[in-house]
Formats: sequence, C-alpha cells, structure tokens
Amino acid sequence: MLSTGIRTPIGVKVMGADLVQIDKLAQRIERILKTVPGTASAYAERGIGGYYLEITPDREVLARYGILIQDLQDTIAAALGGQTVTTTVEGRQRFTVNMRYPRDLRDNPKAIASDILVPMPAGGAVPLGEVAKVEPARGPTAIRTENGQLATYIYVDIRDRDIGGYVADAQRAVSDGVQFPTGYYVVWSGQYEYMQRAAARLKIVVPVTLMIIFLLLYLNFRSMTETLIVMLSLPFALVGGLWMMWWLGFNLSVAVAVGFIALAGVAAETGVVMLIYLNQALAEIKMRRDSGGRVLTRADLHEAIMEGAVERVRPKMMTVTAIMAGLLPIMWSTGTGSEIMQRIAVPMIGGMISSTLLTLIVIPAIFGLVKGLGLPPAERSGSPPQGETAVRQVRVPEPAE
Repeated sequence: MLSTGIRTPIGVKVMGADLVQIDKLAQRIERILKTVPGTASAYAERGIGGYYLEITPDREVLARYGILIQDLQDTIAAALGGQTVTTTVEGRQRFTVNMRYPRDLRDNPKAIASDILVPMPAGGAVPLGEVAKVEPARGPTAIRTENGQLATYIYVDIRDRDIGGYVADAQRAVSDGVQFPTGYYVVWSGQYEYMQRAAARLKIVVPVTLMIIFLLLYLNFRSMTETLIVMLSLPFALVGGLWMMWWLGFNLSVAVAVGFIALAGVAAETGVVMLIYLNQALAEIKMRRDSGGRVLTRADLHEAIMEGAVERVRPKMMTVTAIMAGLLPIMWSTGTGSEIMQRIAVPMIGGMISSTLLTLIVIPAIFGLVKGLGLPPAERSGSPPQGETAVRQVRVPEPAE
C-alpha cells in the first residue's frame, strides 16, 4: 500500500485528463468487475462527489464599477475564509485573531450573494451577487495525480482465485465492455504489479539457477551422462510440490516460486547421494571381477544397483528426514509472516516426499539402462575349467557291408 497506494490485493488506476470522464469510466469498470468470477468486492472512488460554492466573476460588470479581480478575491477570502488582523498574547500562549462575516451572512448562497459587499475604488460598495455569479456546484473530493496524469483508483478484493488468473479475466472483461477515449487508459496495480515484477525476475532467476546446478553437477561427476541422470530428479520433485499445494489450496505466488527454487537444489542433492552410492557399489563389484579375470556383465550391474539403491536407503532417508524435520514447524507456524513462510515450506515438503520415492525407483532404473549398454547379459564360458572333461560328440562311420 505504501508503494502503490492500493489498499486491496488488486487495484485499477484509471488515468486521463478530465476528472469527470475518469469518474464515469471508473464507475463503468466497477460494474463490470463485479460480474467477474472471484470478485469479493469492487469499489471505485467517487472523484466528483464534493459540493462547493462556485463564485464566477463577471468581468464586464467589474470593469464598469472599476473593481479589480484581485480586490474581489481579497473580499471573498476575508468574508468567507477569514483574515488574520492581530495576535493576542496570554501569558506564554499566543493566539491569532481572525475576522470574517458572521455565520448568518455566509451559511447559504443567497445570503452570500446579497450580504457580502465588495468595495469600489470611487467609494461605496456593491453586493457580491451583482459583480459575480454565486451558485453551488459539484467538484472533486480529492485530486490524484500519477505520472503527470489525473487518476482515480478502483479497489478490488478477490476470493478463491489466484491474482494472475483473476486479472487476466478482468482485463478481458474491461476490454470488451469499456471503450476508452483517446488519452484515457487503465493501469493494473496492487499485488498484481509486484507479481509482474517478480515474474520478470523469475524468468531470469530460474534458468540461471538450473544452469548453476547443472554446472556444479558436471564439475563434480565430469560426465554429461551422470549429470543428466541427476537432473531427472528435479521434475519428480516438482510433482510432489504441486500436489502439496493443491491439497492445501495454495495458489502460485512469489513465495511459492522461491520454495520451488530451493527445492531444486535439495532434490539435486538427494540425486547426487543416490548416484554416488550406485557408482561406489559398481566400482567395488568391477574391482572384484577384474581381480578374478572375469568380465563385468549385466548381472553384476544388477547386483551393484541392488547394493547401492536398496541396502543403503538409510543414509538417503536420514538426509530427507532431517530436511523435512526443519520444514514441518514452519508449515504449522502461526503469527506475523507465517503465510509467506508456509508457502516457501510447502513446495519443499511435498517435493521431498515425491523426490525421495521416485528417486529410489527411477534413478537406479535409468542408471541400469545407461551403464548396461554394451554389457553381456551373463558371463560367457571359454575353455572348460580344470578338473572337468569336455564332452564332444563324434560321428562314428557305419561299418561296411
């Protein structure tokens, strides 16, 4: 509210050059917004809602009497607004003494026109109603300006809808139902304005974050294949975060986007832990096969995957449990700022659940497919082992008759 002037989640600023035309457009937009699904309330400021006493000088009559415009304005200011004539001192306090016409002579337009006298230079005075037109008029209660343009605000509250989707529907409804004269336009403000700024930043931050994660993984593994295997865990983490948001009824916001960015780093960490254990188990089995002079087969790869993915679930679960233990109190917290922190924690909690389950299933399967390329399904036997006799079938020729 301090930065945009809008006290509601969504605000519409009607900009133009004439307050009367702006007020008409604002009231028309107010009626249209009330028909948009999700609108809890819509109220347009009544810019032309004040009552004023308008005194218009008659220049021809003033010229005949020889009265200057400045003299007329000084008389009106002294008679109606009051004029300071002296200051009274009472002990340590000072009070100004103002002089103006009594209330009976200035409480209605007829009395003002007939009883307020304007002095003439030649002597004497003339009633105000003879040298000026005195009548009540409607005018602006307040004048707003923004970027050098007059403005009127429309305050909109929404219910059970996200800000981005609501504004998209509202913009279409206003575009179809309101014809703006030349020089008049609307600006959508409030939280939506900040959401647009955040979306523009996220378009840069999210790709840069993924690139940094990819670069760090590549520097660690020195292998494009293993880096891509770990990056596959990120979509599985997003699935759990989206499910958790749907279950709790949260809408997409800047805080949720921050939670997903943090989730991407944590999900990559769990993928790295899984891949390190798989590579370690495969290296140990390969070392045993090399020492025995045997060739690594797909059966050996399957054994390594079982050892790395199944028998070492505990350290991976400890990592995930520690992270979730720190996030659950944030999700259940209440008080100032809890709504923002909950929307950061919820995507991470849901994402860690899905990332853990799917990482234990998908990454070992992909690891087996990639590492199993070119490996024989089982070890092929060469010469018969020592101590065993090779059996050969020899064709015996038939005896001659």
